[in-house]
Amino acid sequence: MAKLISKTYGDALFDLAMEEKQLDELWQESELVLKALSENPDFIRLLSHPNITEEEKLEVVAEVFKGRVSDTMTGFLLLVVGKERYKELPAILTYFIDRVKEAKKIGVAYVTTAVPLDEAGQEKVEKRLLETTSYEKMEMHYAVDESLIGGMVIRIGDRVVDSSIQTKIEDLKRQLLKVQLK
Repeated sequence: MAKLISKTYGDALFDLAMEEKQLDELWQESELVLKALSENPDFIRLLSHPNITEEEKLEVVAEVFKGRVSDTMTGFLLLVVGKERYKELPAILTYFIDRVKEAKKIGVAYVTTAVPLDEAGQEKVEKRLLETTSYEKMEMHYAVDESLIGGMVIRIGDRVVDSSIQTKIEDLKRQLLKVQLK
């Protein structure tokens, strides 16, 4: 259900941004609002409080965001809060940001290696990903997981390429267990 809500509202914001030619502006504002929400978890709890009326919730949102973000974003936030979907705001904005990145052909890659990659290694991975995908730019996120032993795991969206030694060992183990000794 939450995924449907974030998709519905995120798509509506994306369509509005395209129509109003405010894609970049609303993208930046969405990231600012997301940051504000993550730094202030009490804000969503305040909006969730049963003793606060809808009008008061709308006043709080207007007071907090008006003048700090565009009228378009403020109006969108008021709409979401008015429909009592405030708990879904982070998911909605994240979906919208992902949709903007897709439209701008910006891929988001999560690369996990057994040892940290130096700058040259990171550039090589990014270059290879740009060559093998339809993206024109990559947003790279690197992590280290020593349990991989060697190789790397790359995740872009719901696609995963796992060339780690740990996975190869597990695959070999499964194959050996299938072999029947006579």
